[in-house]
Amino acid sequence: MGMDDVSVEESLRRLGFSAKEVDTYLSILRLGEAKASTIADDSGVSKRYVYSIAERLADRGFVEVNDHVVPTTIRAHPPEHAVNVLTDDLEQMQPALESRFSQSTPQAEQFEVVKSRVTVLKRISKLLGHAEKEVTLSIPYRLLEEVENELTAALERDVLVLLLVTGVSPDADTDFNGLASVARAWEQPMPTMLTIDQATGLVAPDKMISRSNSSDRAIVFEQEQLGPVIVGSFLGNYFPMATEMYVTSPVELPATFLSFRHAVLQASLHLRADTPVRARITGCDLHDENAPTELDGVLRDVRQSLVEPQTSSFPVENTLIVEAEDETYAVGGGGAFVEDVEATEVELRSMDVSE
Repeated sequence: MGMDDVSVEESLRRLGFSAKEVDTYLSILRLGEAKASTIADDSGVSKRYVYSIAERLADRGFVEVNDHVVPTTIRAHPPEHAVNVLTDDLEQMQPALESRFSQSTPQAEQFEVVKSRVTVLKRISKLLGHAEKEVTLSIPYRLLEEVENELTAALERDVLVLLLVTGVSPDADTDFNGLASVARAWEQPMPTMLTIDQATGLVAPDKMISRSNSSDRAIVFEQEQLGPVIVGSFLGNYFPMATEMYVTSPVELPATFLSFRHAVLQASLHLRADTPVRARITGCDLHDENAPTELDGVLRDVRQSLVEPQTSSFPVENTLIVEAEDETYAVGGGGAFVEDVEATEVELRSMDVSE
């Protein structure tokens, strides 16, 4: 029984194809040989991006770019040829993989040095697919299209996405709806930075992303101690410099958040909409280890710098002010030290005005 279209697409993704590479390659297969503009219309991928993808597919032996004719055409190699290329590559790779497997030992903390912009974008796409709670990402605006599908998918999983696009004027005609929870723009260059759930991520120097001949290298990391440092740099040094371009709408309540910053963002949006809100906090008391770990009260205020206007006293402050049993508590997220309570889970729900 042959594979259906969904199975073929999933198989190509497992081989390292991005979603747009899959769409482009399948269009080229259907058309046999065509101009980039025709392929773009058939696949729904921009013409500029079709050229970029075609070059990568040609390097892998899947297509041939006929740039000696005008206009340039792209021709698919017979699938048998592409499969043979993949098979040869895998067979040549096996001895080296087996050698490394026999000598390796598991490592809890990992770093990877990345040498090419194409690989950086692939790593960003892959890491975004693993996000469960929170994403912070700075990326040049001209490369945003490369990861927009993954950003949309993260939002659909209720992940908080804080996006900063660089190299674009705040006055530009941009649309970030469906790509971020909060999006900001900055004309100045900055490193491409990504964190996923404060545990994994990537940092790439601007020169590596902007210049094809740069000798700079990117670092992919998986280290819980480093993640919060990168997030702190992102929110403390760069996010405040950018101009707010988009903010999501308040979610329907009740809603539960494992990302404390996500809870802070939504609490801010609901208070600004004059929605009375109660908060149930699960966590630990920072001053009394024997105190109850659950707090349920009225949300009185929020201190934050995720959305304008900023209400925090320092850039990375994210605090919920909750009144419970005639006492007022300051609640922070993981690693809180100036607040009264460190939250691991926050539930926000609407309340009657009379409460």
